[in-house]
Amino acid sequence: MAFGFGKKKKNDTAGAAAPAGHAPGDAGTESAENGLLSLPPDPSDTVYERGVHGPLDADEISDTDGYVDLGALLVTPREGLALRLEVEESTSRVIAVTLDLNGSSLQLQAFAAPRSEELWRDIREQIGLSVGSQGGEIEILDGTFGKEVLAKVPAQAADGSRGYRVARFIGVDGPRWFLRGVLGGDAAVNPEAAKELEDLFRGVVVVRGETPLPPRDLLVLRLPRDAATGPDGTVAGDHAVPAQGGEPFRRGPEITAIG
Repeated sequence: MAFGFGKKKKNDTAGAAAPAGHAPGDAGTESAENGLLSLPPDPSDTVYERGVHGPLDADEISDTDGYVDLGALLVTPREGLALRLEVEESTSRVIAVTLDLNGSSLQLQAFAAPRSEELWRDIREQIGLSVGSQGGEIEILDGTFGKEVLAKVPAQAADGSRGYRVARFIGVDGPRWFLRGVLGGDAAVNPEAAKELEDLFRGVVVVRGETPLPPRDLLVLRLPRDAATGPDGTVAGDHAVPAQGGEPFRRGPEITAIG
């Protein structure tokens, strides 16, 4: 399991579109007004039993042994999994973690939420507005975790041709937190390719903490305690927690700027 760092110029928010580089696939459309997309009334959200299937809250597990500790998020290691921490350039703070597995990716961000209010429905609408402002299209799906958003945004390929990048947004409301996942690569459009990353999403544990935070503020992520970053922004040294098969997590390759 490799570790690396990326850079982001601006802070991501709960309702923002997927960052560049978390690409690919296809999506349907919603009606648009003045170039912005908004979601139709959705009174019958599919109920997903988070407490049964995960992701879990830190108070719902007995110990943290075997997890990669990233502060607000505990992640389950897996053979072949590469983990990237994305850093906001202006503040040098870690604002997202991206899990790369078999050519697909899952970006994770955790946000503070009110004790008695769920955020996912409003955030879906904000994703629609953000994607619409970029000339993109969205489709609302009934997926593994209930309602989710498939977003398609115009993009230019490396050879200069015009195309699209597609991202699949999933979200789960927990006790005083909201966890957002963004699936890219084949996992955005291929259910078979998404299975392992969906399993990783279910296995995440959110550490909300007791610090009062405004709703939708990012929960604090950090580098694992026994890892260090080199001057080039990569993670230096091996991580101490064994991955499956007993091998330590190896240093990942340098990750260039993202976004």
